Amino acid sequence: MRHFLDFEKPIAELEGKVEELSRTTDAGGIDVADEVSRLRDKAEKLLAATYAKLTPWQKAQVARHPDRPKCLDYIAGLITEWTPLAGDRAFADDAAVIGGVGRFRGRAVAVLGTEKGHDTETRVKHNFGMAKPEGYRKARRIMELAGRFGMPILSFVDTSGAFPGIEAEARGQAEAIARSIEAGLSAPVPFVATIIGEGGSGGAIALAAADRVLMLEHAIYSVISPEGCASILWRDAAQAPTAAEALKLTAEDLKRLALIDAVIAEPLGGAHRDHAATLERVGDSIWAALEPLLPLDGATLKARRREKFLEMGRNAVV
Repeated sequence: MRHFLDFEKPIAELEGKVEELSRTTDAGGIDVADEVSRLRDKAEKLLAATYAKLTPWQKAQVARHPDRPKCLDYIAGLITEWTPLAGDRAFADDAAVIGGVGRFRGRAVAVLGTEKGHDTETRVKHNFGMAKPEGYRKARRIMELAGRFGMPILSFVDTSGAFPGIEAEARGQAEAIARSIEAGLSAPVPFVATIIGEGGSGGAIALAAADRVLMLEHAIYSVISPEGCASILWRDAAQAPTAAEALKLTAEDLKRLALIDAVIAEPLGGAHRDHAATLERVGDSIWAALEPLLPLDGATLKARRREKFLEMGRNAVV
């Protein structure tokens, strides 16, 4: 059953009528093809009109859509000869962070990502995409391994932020995130990061300190969630829509501020409506970003990456 967001209720009603009429045609032999076609066209136009004027808060809802492709979907669709790697060689394996090696369009790559899960069981298994220190230490280990073996790094970011529990702080959450960012900035190989859903706080940048940062059209990327920002500033999570507007967290805003490098267009109605088309577009965009980086040596990559992040904010217009 398709999940509809609150602002999609008029679309849901039209698509429900289309399905109901289609079943009537199939069951009773009544020809209502013209009416079905008319309603289908109306629903598609309404969908296009709705998604053409989404507010930042509505985009945040789309970015969190439960049917949206997750990290493991991208790995399954884009990476061949996939071999997952587990553990941080110090404490434990964190299922919120996916890591391993494989091939992307024939080239050996190291792959990282945050996985939220699709249903209750997998969401609990992956801790809703909220990594603990061991997850970021695993990410650092794989980035360093990629540097030793000359493999480009691809990452798929989808997290509301790092896990905020006491045990995570006790095990050095902030240090682990900082070391992961350091490993990304220091990697002597090409690094392309893609924000596929939520990019929240340091938990996201830990896997996105890359040469090229791509972002899906309806993804979000910010220093804090809208709800968290609203709770701090107004002591009221209901102010989240106002916070979302102020945070400039949409792909359009971030591209204008030069904080990301490219926006990947999503299928009409969002990535959750057409996984295959989304994966194809993401794969093409990653290759377009990666290919020019492949001839560059490690020293050049690190120098350019350092300058890229130092430059952020200098010439941005808010």
